Amino acid sequence: MYIPKYFKVNEEQIMYEFIEDNGFATLFSYHNEKPYATHLPLMLNRKEKALYGHFARPNLQWKDTENQEILVVFQGPHCYISPSWYETNQAVPTWNYEAVHVYGTMKVIEEPTELLGLLRKMVEKYESPSSTYTLNDVDPAYMNSLSKGIIGFKIDISKMEGKQKISQNHSVERQQLVIEKLEQTSRENETKIAELMKQNMQRVLKK
Repeated sequence: MYIPKYFKVNEEQIMYEFIEDNGFATLFSYHNEKPYATHLPLMLNRKEKALYGHFARPNLQWKDTENQEILVVFQGPHCYISPSWYETNQAVPTWNYEAVHVYGTMKVIEEPTELLGLLRKMVEKYESPSSTYTLNDVDPAYMNSLSKGIIGFKIDISKMEGKQKISQNHSVERQQLVIEKLEQTSRENETKIAELMKQNMQRVLKK
């Protein structure tokens, strides 16, 4: 990923937190000698430095993933930044966003007990804390049938790249103008980017 020095995230802890908050990812590999992507939720195991997830068995991307480097892209909030918000119109538009790229190697998981454990952890992660749903209440025969339709996997992480492009290459005064404009909208992406910009400005001013 192209990352100018202004936007590079170096702290592993920050990238881990980002992955946990933005777990729906895009997994890229070569399948049948062509680029191929699948969109799917993933879980991070910090201790193992690994990602876990599963494919639908008919999605044959899993067939040839074990012998190549995998790229997983996690995307955060993003929004358009208009030059009309600046103190001068002698500028060009841009896009603010957050993203983390993860590289690694994949191991397929097909053993039924291990696969079921993976599904339980996935449900525990994404169900609301107040939810009454649990896989323990699902009929075992149905679960057994369902699990035959998926392929689990583990990705051992070899490298992570983090990018947070939130106007850090502009003056504090210009960043404040952008924040004010973003806060005038009720759209979620814009308000999240505004909050990230404010947090970053506070960190910079404390240094």
